[in-house]
Amino acid sequence: MSEEFKLIDLSSGEGMVCTDESCEVPGAGAREGSPKPLPGRPILPGSKIGILGGGQLGRMLAHAGSRLGYRFVTLDPTPDSPCGQTAEQIVASYDDREAARELARRSDVITYEFENVDSGVAAMLEAESYVPQGSALLYTTQHRLREKRAIEAAGARVAPYAEVTSLISLREAAARLGLPAVLKTATGGYDGKGQWVLREESELEPAWTEAERAGTELVLEKFISFEKEISVIAARRPSGEIKTFPPAENVHVHNILHLSIVPARIGDEVRREAERLAVSIAETLGVVGLIAVEMFVAADGSLYVNELAPRPHNSGHYTLEASRTSQFEQHIRAICDLPLGDPGLLTPVVMANVLGEHVEPLLEWMAARDPEAERLGVEPKVHLYGKAEAKQKRKMGHVNVLAPNVEAALAWIAQSNIWRV
Repeated sequence: MSEEFKLIDLSSGEGMVCTDESCEVPGAGAREGSPKPLPGRPILPGSKIGILGGGQLGRMLAHAGSRLGYRFVTLDPTPDSPCGQTAEQIVASYDDREAARELARRSDVITYEFENVDSGVAAMLEAESYVPQGSALLYTTQHRLREKRAIEAAGARVAPYAEVTSLISLREAAARLGLPAVLKTATGGYDGKGQWVLREESELEPAWTEAERAGTELVLEKFISFEKEISVIAARRPSGEIKTFPPAENVHVHNILHLSIVPARIGDEVRREAERLAVSIAETLGVVGLIAVEMFVAADGSLYVNELAPRPHNSGHYTLEASRTSQFEQHIRAICDLPLGDPGLLTPVVMANVLGEHVEPLLEWMAARDPEAERLGVEPKVHLYGKAEAKQKRKMGHVNVLAPNVEAALAWIAQSNIWRV
């Protein structure tokens, strides 16, 4: 194993305190062999937080932080971005170093809201200002091969994989791993973009021809037969305190997250193991802020980590109304080195994404009384992101359906006209 990935394995969960709702490691940063806690540097309310990225995650970070008394400035190339509607905005590309320096001049602390921020700019800001998340984790999670090696070093399993550099190596990897498999770009790609599912040998050459145009390294992953997809979001502050949110059970449609169901319909042993793995990854990678750990649950209950996201995550939007502390407030607390909030669940909830094609029926629903919601005892909470154009398959908002149980929430979503488009 290279020096870059010699990380302590905490997958046993030793030292963790787990309740029915979450796991935490109050003194994790002091564990021998783990990344040392950063010097305490509390950033108190009244300070200004700079956000690299002006999308919906930045918008919701600004909403949560404003309630705590923080002010915000964002850097994003799109004028009147979702975050820019709730914060000051510097309109510039993400690789514009002078604009990044201007963000630093106007901020007391800087965070990022998505992982495709230029890692070189993040490294420059880390050297010249205060970026508690650092650039190393960004560098790791921006590249699937680096990410997989880091996950393995943290004691978690990933799907068997191989680096692909040519059509010949793709054929060799497919023969070794077996089909079906998924060919992915090593960088970029989200919501199913940059991915090709390969079920037969005849599909290898066309997939390679298309994937090669991406101009990036490629990785082939064995297709895991799984029963459920889940995710756990962990928060870690510089002093080492870690807390996890309850796992979400995720349902995708056309490779885009459709539903997050909480509590996830998994056994207690699987839940505890998922939270332990999230803690292990957060600790061993020296995370500051949030990290979302996406996992597959196999038929025998074993877990495979699929992806990491070092930021607030779509599958954590349920926390806005359903948790004692939202993921967005928790991220602010973590990067500002304030004591972390209680992540416990207040109510069962199902989060449903609103894509461009769902906006019109959603607005029609909002204008009328809903007897079915009353009958089922659910309370849908709407969040729209302020994006200028409602494009097909584009995430425009989400609805958190608070309910006496997840079955009631799922029943309301199934009968609604909003998601039938």
